[in-house]
Amino acid sequence: MERRQFIQGLFAASAVAAVTTPSTLMAEEAKKPAKGPNDMSFDEAVKVITGGKEVKESDKIKLTVPEIAENGAVVPVKVNVDYPMTDKESVTAIHILNTANGNARCVDVMLTPANEKAYFATRVKLSKTQEVVALVALSDGTFIKKGKSVKVTIGGCG
Repeated sequence: MERRQFIQGLFAASAVAAVTTPSTLMAEEAKKPAKGPNDMSFDEAVKVITGGKEVKESDKIKLTVPEIAENGAVVPVKVNVDYPMTDKESVTAIHILNTANGNARCVDVMLTPANEKAYFATRVKLSKTQEVVALVALSDGTFIKKGKSVKVTIGGCG
């Protein structure tokens, strides 16, 4: 009888190990953040948008974001660029980026002189406290930017 109890206990223990070991491994795998197909760091996004060109800080950009966002899921962002919108010189694009989400690119807006003003307003999702950056492309091929920090009290991306 003792041998049967020992063998039954051995089978029971191996069955428990076979069930719990894969689920433990899968739980560890689930803890790792998944990298999505659109994940891109801030520096990578700037490089893609500018083609590696230099980006200068500019006071011509008025970036309006809240200092503290109650909810990171709906953070209002307004960008107004004080730049002529003529056939000779104009703002061709406004890109809104963030510095800490999985995908740094929030919004890409293309403009023409027919827009008459280089202005855009939207809402973005921020996962945590970070900087929001407006990157502006000008018709002469140069880029300017302005950034502001936003403190997020409730996460919006997760």
